[in-house]
Amino acid sequence: MTQEMPEGTVPVLPVHKFDEGRLFEYLSDCVEGFEGPMTVRQFEGGQSNPTYMLVTPNQSYVLRRKPPGKLLPSAHAVDREFRVISALNQADFPVPRAHVLCEDESVTGTMFFVMDHIEGRVFWDGIMEELSREERVQAFDSMNATIAKLHSLDHVALGLEDFGRPGNYFARQISRWSKQYVASETAKIDEMDRLIDWLPQNIPGNDETCLIHGDYALHNIMFHPTEPRVVAVLDWELSTTGHPLGDITYNTQAWYLPRIPNETRPNYSTVDLEALGIPKFEDYIARYCERAGRPPIENVAFYKCYNLFRTAAIAQGIIGRVRDGTANNPKALELKDRIRPLAVEAWRQAEIAGASS
Repeated sequence: MTQEMPEGTVPVLPVHKFDEGRLFEYLSDCVEGFEGPMTVRQFEGGQSNPTYMLVTPNQSYVLRRKPPGKLLPSAHAVDREFRVISALNQADFPVPRAHVLCEDESVTGTMFFVMDHIEGRVFWDGIMEELSREERVQAFDSMNATIAKLHSLDHVALGLEDFGRPGNYFARQISRWSKQYVASETAKIDEMDRLIDWLPQNIPGNDETCLIHGDYALHNIMFHPTEPRVVAVLDWELSTTGHPLGDITYNTQAWYLPRIPNETRPNYSTVDLEALGIPKFEDYIARYCERAGRPPIENVAFYKCYNLFRTAAIAQGIIGRVRDGTANNPKALELKDRIRPLAVEAWRQAEIAGASS
């Protein structure tokens, strides 16, 4: 019996359509047990790689592909996503089972991979409003434990020694996002120019390397359908081997994001965290450090600055794709109002870390 269409999916957008018959033939040959008929739907949301639900009588799958059109260098690396998920399948880490990577662009028009669909809940509001206080406490603790586990994995043993270059992670990332920001720039923001100059000159000296997710936020974390525990970490496009402190301070970005004009989503600075069962920033970080077996984080303002700058650069890249007509989400243009506040707060954190105007 065919599964019902999941919430959060829509008919495939015209710009992202492909030959479904050709795809079915390919998957029937490459994925064990794949049988039709097959129904294709597209997931709503997301700004980067178009993602589809493939519903068949026996099970459902998820397909992620590069978007069509002009792309920024090194972006939309679905082949890297497939590689890291395949490796994590061996490590008992919560990710979907990966099935096949297709580099033959004649099948759907761009490279893609297919993995299992996992039933669960993704919370987009940051508050997890449908949970009780105690469930919220457990959900945040599970999220914390999961990223600590990720950073403890031996990426060399998993065959990911060359998944990213060792060392100098922040220098490389700052260079990457600076270039992509400049390539996508649509308006002059003085703070971004200052950050591009200041950040590479003020990187802390505690270099480390482990496997990192790169976008470990609530919208990429799937919880059990009825229990407050993580069952899958999604969207590994930005994963690499890099510095764990960049990853954990990105995970905590909701605690220090600036308030955005006309933003309707709750902001952690405006809610009673204790009443909700959401840990304070300092407590969440301390619990992570305890689990990861590391000392308290020094100069945390640098890491906040870096992540705000990076988030602003990513948002600007999406605006650039709107300009070029390749954005996945029709609401992507709304991100333009977020870039300047992010840059302003990033520079404020840089000043806390020692920058002078």
